[in-house]
Amino acid sequence: MKYLSEYRDADLTSRLLAELDRTITRPWTLMEICGGQTHSIIRSGLDRMLPDEITLVHGPGCPVCVTPLEQLDKAIALATRPDVIFASYGDMLRVPGSNRDLSAVKATGGDVRIVYSPLDALKIAHDNPARTVVFFAIGFETTAPANAMAVLQAQSLGLTNFTVLVSQVTVPAAISALMDSPDIKVNGFLAAGHVCTVMGFWEYEPLAEKYRIPIVVTGFEPVDLLHGILQCVRQLEAGTCTVGNAYGRSVSRLGNQPAQEVIRRVFAITDRAWRGIGILPRSGYRLREEFAAFDAELRFPEVQAIETRESPLCISGLVLQGRKKPADCPAFGNQCTPQSPLGATMVSSEGACAAYFLYKR
Repeated sequence: MKYLSEYRDADLTSRLLAELDRTITRPWTLMEICGGQTHSIIRSGLDRMLPDEITLVHGPGCPVCVTPLEQLDKAIALATRPDVIFASYGDMLRVPGSNRDLSAVKATGGDVRIVYSPLDALKIAHDNPARTVVFFAIGFETTAPANAMAVLQAQSLGLTNFTVLVSQVTVPAAISALMDSPDIKVNGFLAAGHVCTVMGFWEYEPLAEKYRIPIVVTGFEPVDLLHGILQCVRQLEAGTCTVGNAYGRSVSRLGNQPAQEVIRRVFAITDRAWRGIGILPRSGYRLREEFAAFDAELRFPEVQAIETRESPLCISGLVLQGRKKPADCPAFGNQCTPQSPLGATMVSSEGACAAYFLYKR
């Protein structure tokens, strides 16, 4: 396929690897933030082709994986209600809660419906006026504009039976939290291209300056990833710490400003819990007060009292922080598999544990 095969070109990949070999003089640890990048790296074998001096660690860039357990348990509680239709993207259904997952709720009679867009959930609300539709609004800044537009559309149409269970998080706060942790040693970051398509990369510039680290916006195919890694290593070798853009075909410095305006109109910045990591200050979005009528947690306040319980065997929090690799977990591949996952990183299509299991690392 044109525009895809050229970014998987073996000759170009070899030339970029050779250039990396010529450039690097000392060990560097780089973190790719995005789970989609992790899967591409492992699937293509890129991690095994890089110079020995480069260590890649996997960050908290899988939106399914970082959705906190308490939000998932709230989702499960809401989905069991006979007056609720629960709408979610399909990759959330197998993510384990404290005791079960959304697919188990669906199997036992809960009205859980897979949607491909928040607009699908709006249509369900329109077609079922006697029941409340709860849409599971998860993700990084990539999904926030569409989720915000769904709330605006519901308000415009007078769909008072449409609500959202919000679990939106932001990437810059995660980078700050990682760099503020004394036991995480990362020399540079590969930023997620799709997030930066929406938000641009201006938000990363203060981070690069504050923490003296290069951050390079990177795509998702092997050639994209190597361009990003090479840019990052060149900065490290030269002692510079700026924000680079190796995904110029999709990303500009200012990003999609109409999309950012929609986000600001509907959402406000708030503290958010991240699964396996904890509460990060000002790391996510909540609905603004003028849209409180669409907040599922306010519509059903009893879910706010839910207590959660993580599996003591699961180290997904350490994996999400780049402190451990999936195969470091004693449960990996035995007690924890995609068929019987202990944590979200094993079942999500962007989870690091799923990548290692699928591609036999």
